[in-house]
Amino acid sequence: MERKRLFEAGDTVATFTGQAGMVISEEVFARIRNNLKEGKRPGHYFAPGCCHNPDYVIQIPVLFEDGTYDVMRAMNIKRTTGLPEEQRAFIDGIINDRTESA
Repeated sequence: MERKRLFEAGDTVATFTGQAGMVISEEVFARIRNNLKEGKRPGHYFAPGCCHNPDYVIQIPVLFEDGTYDVMRAMNIKRTTGLPEEQRAFIDGIINDRTESA
């Protein structure tokens, strides 16, 4: 049985402060978390003593256009469709650069 998800890898999202990003898959998240910095922006998921366990319902891994990632709470991001193709290509480039070098 497949688990229901609110967000899928490749969805473009924005935080409530207006920062654009892209939801990343579990495989990409596992590879980039060693190479990129965690942004710790408002709305990220944190709990003392708890590790990141993206389930795409409550905890969503997002790569942002500034080259940082965060596991965001679902209630603090919204799906966007108006992300310019240049920004999307830039985020894809970050993913490709970091996953190929790992």
